[in-house]
Amino acid sequence: MATNENLPPKVIKQLAKELKSLDESPPEDIRVHVNDDNFSTILADIEGPPGTPYEGGVFRIRLLLSQDFPQSPPKGYFLTKIFHPNIAKNGEICVNTLKKDWKPTLGLRHVLLAIRCLLIEPFPESALNEEAGKMLMEDYDSYAKHARLLTGIHAMKPKPKSKTAIGESTTVNSTNAEANIVSHTPLTVDTANKSGYVDPGVGLSAIEAVAVSPSPSAKKPKGDILPSAVSLDKKKIDVRKKSLKRL
Repeated sequence: MATNENLPPKVIKQLAKELKSLDESPPEDIRVHVNDDNFSTILADIEGPPGTPYEGGVFRIRLLLSQDFPQSPPKGYFLTKIFHPNIAKNGEICVNTLKKDWKPTLGLRHVLLAIRCLLIEPFPESALNEEAGKMLMEDYDSYAKHARLLTGIHAMKPKPKSKTAIGESTTVNSTNAEANIVSHTPLTVDTANKSGYVDPGVGLSAIEAVAVSPSPSAKKPKGDILPSAVSLDKKKIDVRKKSLKRL
């Protein structure tokens, strides 16, 4: 168990129990960073609530516990820069839970949830940032635009790098390359093949080209007189003539 001269042992024991609960069962969109060596300073990250100008951002806050805690409320500060009526430019948080509505029975979980709710519903009537409070009441669109701008600059989470993008791209390119190789494979005609068999790897366009433009060695219809047949008949006639002369 941690020891801290600024806090009584009884308070340290209670804080250790509560911090363990926050670590094992954190509130929605809130993560507490436990420092076992110092319970008087509590750090936490709050995700910007959906539907607000702070959506997509992560805001770090710090709670400072005084020696008479929990009789007096902790002081809260935003360490991440934010444009909000109830958060001063130095990060100080103005919320009733940390002021007039504080009770010693309220714990850290309640405080963290109250700060998150402040991002959902600001109270411009008690503004620490007068510029933000006035803008919210007079021109909400301008206020939201400015708040989103600062969220994008100071609070946006870095996007994780895709580990599969390169592999997927390589696979797609490899598939396309194989497709191109197949579609451009030249047709090789085997002159000794009389069965008319065509290699299945041959592209369709090449087969159609051969079908339309038959090669000179292609077999002609029966009605045509083949040069080889004429030459053979001529040889037979010459042989017969020589035989007759001998007789």
